[in-house]
Amino acid sequence: MRMYLSSFRMGEQPEQFLALLGESRPAEIAVIANAMDGQPAHERVAGVEREVEALAALGLRPREVDLRDYFDGPGAGPGTTVAEAELARFDAVWIRGGNVFMLRYALARSGADTALTALLRRDALVYAGYSAGPCVLGPSLRGLAPCDDPEVVPRIYGEPVIWDGLGILDYVFVPHVDSPAHPETEALGLVAAHYRAAGTPHRTLRDGQALVVEGEVTRLC
Repeated sequence: MRMYLSSFRMGEQPEQFLALLGESRPAEIAVIANAMDGQPAHERVAGVEREVEALAALGLRPREVDLRDYFDGPGAGPGTTVAEAELARFDAVWIRGGNVFMLRYALARSGADTALTALLRRDALVYAGYSAGPCVLGPSLRGLAPCDDPEVVPRIYGEPVIWDGLGILDYVFVPHVDSPAHPETEALGLVAAHYRAAGTPHRTLRDGQALVVEGEVTRLC
């Protein structure tokens, strides 16, 4: 399993992400921006373009995969979803920040949650991204509401919020802590304090930092 989990955007050491790709150069990268689905269309477009430009500047080949295109889609074969078949074409996924509850909903409705879990378990791709992208990997999304509005899901889709995370991490990822330039740093500082008081396993990162996961080894960079 290989993951590059940044607090904000590329972080201060994007070469650590490139190293996880190994010989896959120029790597094909799926950009998933569904955490922005609750924002105005022009903002979402601009957000995708920013990620694509940043990844291309690293010598990679990014392309957006909009999970909404796979909502309620049929399977691509026994045990394989259409989302898994599509994501398996890439060397990595880059999942950008936004609303973690909207992202979780899109992952579930498209089948990308089980697809990414299966691909990660097989070490078939690198999971990378920042903010909501890593946050969705924890055991649960409970406690993150002070930062992201969960009601955006029922407001847009008329369906309940999914509170379970993907369970890839056994702790909650808390970004933007002690990052005064980020507008959510105060809210996430309170989130981290709540987790500490409740004894909830979690890890805090300031902007610029990233967790690099290679197999059983996790390091902060």
